[in-house]
Amino acid sequence: MRIRLAYGKNGLNIDLPDNSNPAVLEPRYVAGLPDPASAVRDALRNPIGSQPLKSLVKPGDKVGIVFSDITRPVPNRLLLPLLFEELGALPEERIVLFNATGTHRQNTDKELREMLGDDIVGRYRIVQNDANDRGSHTLVGRSSQGNDIWLLEEFVRCRVKILTGFIEPHFFAGFSAGGKAVMPGLALLQTINRNHDAEKMDNPHSRWGITVGNPVWEEVREAARMVSPSFLLNVTLNRDKQVTGIFAGDWEKAHQQGCEFVRSQAMLPVRAQYDIVISTNSGYPLDLNVYQSVKGMSAAANVVREGGSIVMAADCWDGIPEHGEYWKMLLEAGDIKTLLRTIRTPGFQRQDQWEAQIQALICQKAEVWFYSDNLTDTQIESALLRPCRSIERTVEKLLEKYGPQASVCVLPEGPQTIPYLAG
Repeated sequence: MRIRLAYGKNGLNIDLPDNSNPAVLEPRYVAGLPDPASAVRDALRNPIGSQPLKSLVKPGDKVGIVFSDITRPVPNRLLLPLLFEELGALPEERIVLFNATGTHRQNTDKELREMLGDDIVGRYRIVQNDANDRGSHTLVGRSSQGNDIWLLEEFVRCRVKILTGFIEPHFFAGFSAGGKAVMPGLALLQTINRNHDAEKMDNPHSRWGITVGNPVWEEVREAARMVSPSFLLNVTLNRDKQVTGIFAGDWEKAHQQGCEFVRSQAMLPVRAQYDIVISTNSGYPLDLNVYQSVKGMSAAANVVREGGSIVMAADCWDGIPEHGEYWKMLLEAGDIKTLLRTIRTPGFQRQDQWEAQIQALICQKAEVWFYSDNLTDTQIESALLRPCRSIERTVEKLLEKYGPQASVCVLPEGPQTIPYLAG
C-alpha cells in the first residue's frame, strides 16, 4: 500500500506490505478559504467579542505585534500586511514586531525574510525574545501556582498588544497559539522552566486537546492576562498550509472558538491501540529537528500499545539540534531510566527538560525507530532512539516480531491528527 508522508518540503512516499492492512488516520480535510485576504479583513473588522482592531488604536500608541518563529507555519506574509492596513496612518516607527521564540534559538536574517518578506524586515523593527537575557524582561506578577512571570519588557510597555499565531493541538499545553504567544513566547527562561516543570509534564491533564484543568495551559492563560492583550489574530491551516479558519478579536474568546474548530477536525477516536504506529512531524518547517519531532512521537504514543513500536519520520535539517540542553541531557543520561530519574529529582530545572521528559515517557511505553535523511545512526542513537534506514524494511521486521495479527496505524500528517482511545 502506497502512502505519502508529510516529510520536509517534498514529502516521502512509502510502500507498506500488502498484509499490513494499515489504518490511515488523517484530520478531516477542510478546503482552504477561496479569498483568505478578504476573510482576514472581515475578521479584523467584525471580531469575536471585541471592537474592531482599528478602533482600539490611537495615533500616539506604541503597538506590539507578536509573531511565531520559524518552527511554526504561520502565514505571516498574509497576516502582517493586513494588520498594518488596519492600523492605517499609524507611523511605522510606532509598530514593533516581536518574535515569540520562547526558548528556541533566534531566527537568522534569512529565516526572517523567508517568514515575513524582505519588505517587512526592511521597514519594521523586529525584536526577538532571548529567554536567557534577564535584563530585557520584567516581572509582571506571580501565578497562582507560585511562578514568577517575567516577560519581555518592551512588549509589556506597548499600549496595544496584538497576538498572532496558528492553532493546532499541542502535546502538553492542549492547543497552540492564543496566550502562548506571550508565555512561553516572550518569557524568561526561569518562567518557562517553572511552567514546563517535571510535575506538570507528569500531570495526566497536560496532554493534547485539554485546556481547562491542564496546569500548563491554566498558567499560560494567567500569565497572558497579566499584560492584557488587546487583540488576537489566529488562523487554522489544512495539510496544504492553506488557511481554513480565521479567529480574531478578544484573545480568549477567539482562541477558544479556534480550538473547538481544530478539535472537530483533528481529534479522532479509535477503538483499540496499535502494535505499530508510523508518524511524522507534519513536514516543513515543523520537522526541522529531533527536538520538535517529539510532538509527532507523542501523537503516535496516544494510540500505540504498551510494548509496541513507533516509527517516526522527520527531515531534521536542523539536526537534533546539538547546540541545546535537550541533546546534552540525553547524552549525559545515556538511558531512559536515568534521564527520567534525573529530571524528576526535586529542584532539578534545566532548559528543554520537558521535551526530554516527554520523549522518555514515550520510550518507556514503546520502542521508537527514527528515520531521517539528515542524521547519522550515531546521532539518532545519541538521542536515545533506534535508527531506521528504511521504513518499509523496519515495518516488515516489526510485523514478523508481532505476528500475523499485528495492527498498524499511519499518521501521515503527524500531530495535525491526534488520535485517542475512545472512552
